[in-house]
Amino acid sequence: MRMTSRRLAMSAATASLFVPVALAGGQAQAAKAAPQAGPTAARCSTGSAISKKLPGGTTWRMCWNNHSTAGLVLTGVSYQPKYEANPIPVLSSARLAQINVPYDSGSVEYNDLTAMEFGSGLLPLQPKDCPGGVIKSVRVYGQPVKGLCITTQPRGFAYHGDSGDVGEDPPKVDSAQGQDLVIYTLNAVGYYQYITQWNFSDDGTITAKAGATGNLSPGDYDAADGTGWPIGRGSAAKATSHHHNIFWRLKFHDGTGSPGVEQYDTKQTGTSRDGVPILKTTRKPITKELAGDAANSRWWRLVSKNGKNSDGHRRSWELVQQHTDKYQPHPWTKHDVYFTQYRACEKYASENSMFDRSCKDTVKHFVNGEQLTNPVVWVNVGFHHIARDEDQTPMPVHWQGFQIVPRDVTAMSPLTPGHLHKPRYNGEPEF
Repeated sequence: MRMTSRRLAMSAATASLFVPVALAGGQAQAAKAAPQAGPTAARCSTGSAISKKLPGGTTWRMCWNNHSTAGLVLTGVSYQPKYEANPIPVLSSARLAQINVPYDSGSVEYNDLTAMEFGSGLLPLQPKDCPGGVIKSVRVYGQPVKGLCITTQPRGFAYHGDSGDVGEDPPKVDSAQGQDLVIYTLNAVGYYQYITQWNFSDDGTITAKAGATGNLSPGDYDAADGTGWPIGRGSAAKATSHHHNIFWRLKFHDGTGSPGVEQYDTKQTGTSRDGVPILKTTRKPITKELAGDAANSRWWRLVSKNGKNSDGHRRSWELVQQHTDKYQPHPWTKHDVYFTQYRACEKYASENSMFDRSCKDTVKHFVNGEQLTNPVVWVNVGFHHIARDEDQTPMPVHWQGFQIVPRDVTAMSPLTPGHLHKPRYNGEPEF
């Protein structure tokens, strides 16, 4: 198998010799320091602040930096809808925690963050790569790289409704198109180029996305039947199939302290006289560390212990998971989400002990029954890449990710038009 000098197969020797190199970008970091969960908010170092008020009136604020291993790191993320007097803290830190790439043939496996100095592979962006936005410079090995894009993008309908349905007379038809603040970088690892992207929507939704593009490895057209797919004329050359198991590490903080974790499940409990199923949703507080599996009608939220909206409901942020191809062979990639008690040395989902030999090696080992009072969230999303003819060349981006959605953060939609943002339209309509 042919490999570039930056793409080395995992081995004990690689792990023992690897020392991450610090990069300056927004915020400087020491050579062995991984990004940590800090206090909430947000005094940014020079040049690392992001603040954007979107057309719908929502303002997002945060700091950014580039870490030699983790790549793009966001800290002190806050959200201020137009009807809120003060910013609402959301995340003290958010970043990638691993990109694990095992090949179906069993020939090789890569950890593209920890073994490849992911953050030091930052690629320069051209103006056409950041339409309508601003490109920020990052220092990589002492040289400036214009590698961070901050822009806005339309996201389609924000809402459409008839106010007569809630009792307004005369009724109005309200509609608006939504906007996102979008932040991303592009990192090269061998023949792959990864987009690390965060979308911050005007309705409070946060979308974490990772996109893979670049080119199929020219040294991997030797797969046997069942472990690859024929590419090009005939069927002699088969590109080897592989997984991209991508982890994100999230530390929530609402300004009053660390939130609690709750799991919700909806199941049928009976049938009505009319033959319609009766469903019940139950809440389970997660008080100890958990390796969780997504299931039909199951979801988790990070809920404030003290912060409430103006209706008196506790503010929370819901994890919304999307399609995933879970990689079953590894015990640390076979679950969809992990909730662990914060420990400073637990930085990466795998090969973690490479950075601190006194610390456990994988997120599976982090989950060991501790009480969950200061949770860290690890979200795992897998993509099984079975190549196709259309993957050449360059390869169209394939995306994987998840969302963080506000639940009861505000008493009404942050985008509710002014004529409906009134007590009479909050709750059961008054006719």
